[in-house]
Amino acid sequence: MSIAWSNPVLDGYPQQPKTDPGQKSDPKANVATLTGCVDEQEGQWVLVNDQTMAIIANLAADGFQTEAFAKYLGQTVTVRGAMTSGVSRPVFKVRSIEKIRETCTVR
Repeated sequence: MSIAWSNPVLDGYPQQPKTDPGQKSDPKANVATLTGCVDEQEGQWVLVNDQTMAIIANLAADGFQTEAFAKYLGQTVTVRGAMTSGVSRPVFKVRSIEKIRETCTVR
């Protein structure tokens, strides 16, 4: 005899996949995405909210030269990578960057 349980709250929603503890995690699975405006403040590349100009995170290049951020200065971009804790604000380790607009929108 078997019993089938049904939970109306969970039915239809994907369950968390079970993983083998010996299996390595996929680095692409931990990728975060942020969108904002690239700026340089006090010698540090930062991503700012393109509406309020408030700093979202410091930017750190991961797999390319930090100087590459210069070509995106003043542009709205989407960055992909991983967020880490910083001393004064979060640090976003950027693996890739995609231009969204030539300028930042400030209202």
